Amino acid sequence: MQPTVDELFIAAVPDAWAEAGFEVDGDTCEVGTVRLRLQGGPGRGITAWSVRDQEQRDLDGLDTRASQAPPARAEPHPNGTLSIDHLVVITPDLDRTSAVLQEAGFDLRRLREGDTPGGSQRQAFFRMGELILEVVQAPPDTKIAADPAGPARLWGISFLVADMEAPVATLGDSLGTPRDAVQAGRRIATVAGAAGLGPAVAFMTPGPGAA
Repeated sequence: MQPTVDELFIAAVPDAWAEAGFEVDGDTCEVGTVRLRLQGGPGRGITAWSVRDQEQRDLDGLDTRASQAPPARAEPHPNGTLSIDHLVVITPDLDRTSAVLQEAGFDLRRLREGDTPGGSQRQAFFRMGELILEVVQAPPDTKIAADPAGPARLWGISFLVADMEAPVATLGDSLGTPRDAVQAGRRIATVAGAAGLGPAVAFMTPGPGAA
């Protein structure tokens, strides 16, 4: 069985996510098949995740927990979010992290080399059910890259939306100007850190021909 994400544990308060147009119930926000646990502090960003059909817990530094829970079945959110498009892991050593994930049974679909707006030159893409796990090589001028033996980290989430109208209307000045994504035919807009969502967050439109 292919490993899939059940939960992401996030160091952010539920009110911040509600203000950004997500439906929140207590400390939980369900997006597509994934549950977001909004736990406030301590910590920063995505602090851990739970994964189904995956026995190995030492995933190159990623705080990984086992799950047997069925997938969530979330409805679209007021800000237009349909599901998680991709979950981003950043690492000082892409080859090392990719090898660990492949050994643990993760499904590597593609390696990419080339410029990105964030400065990473190399990425690996793993299919995890509904979403893509994007593992990026830390840009050379970052603290993560300065420690080649350091761990991989859960870093950001890109949410899938049908178009940018609802996120723009809901988040206002907290959402950056939509621009062309690296993937041809898609648009992306990033959320300002001041919104208090914890990890790096973006919204993306589907690619051409998507159902």
